[in-house]
Amino acid sequence: MTGAGRPGAARTRAVAAGAAVPTVLAGLGVRAFMDGAFAKYAGDALYTVLICALAAVIAPGVRPVVKAGAGLAFSWAVELLQLTGVPADLSRHSTAARLVLGSTFGAPDLFWYAVGAAFAWAAMVLAAPAPPAASVSHRDRRRWRRAAPAGRGGRLPVA
Repeated sequence: MTGAGRPGAARTRAVAAGAAVPTVLAGLGVRAFMDGAFAKYAGDALYTVLICALAAVIAPGVRPVVKAGAGLAFSWAVELLQLTGVPADLSRHSTAARLVLGSTFGAPDLFWYAVGAAFAWAAMVLAAPAPPAASVSHRDRRRWRRAAPAGRGGRLPVA
């Protein structure tokens, strides 16, 4: 089951939204207080982490690998869009467009988006609640008792 009807969807959305805030702050902080390649590529990775967090808010029931893949695909699409020059034109007129769309294509960015998606996937897997312990249904217990009499090994249950 996906979406709002899935048990734990509200928790997943809250955790993802909560993770988005420090991700944005970290991205802005890295760009404001650091220089060079580290700042640029950390910003790229954090951009994809943010997109993955937003994917988790929108679709909490989807598996982490799908959310990470969607974040990576979106990030790559935005980067490839920069080849058209449209983001550069928009960036000249809007700081928001510059932050969201960037301005110039850079091939190494594609790699750092993948790093961000991998980090987001790992964070989602680690943050996921543990699955419930496997339990044997009442019907299965009855079938096993019938099939294997006490003390004599017995046969396997028939479905």
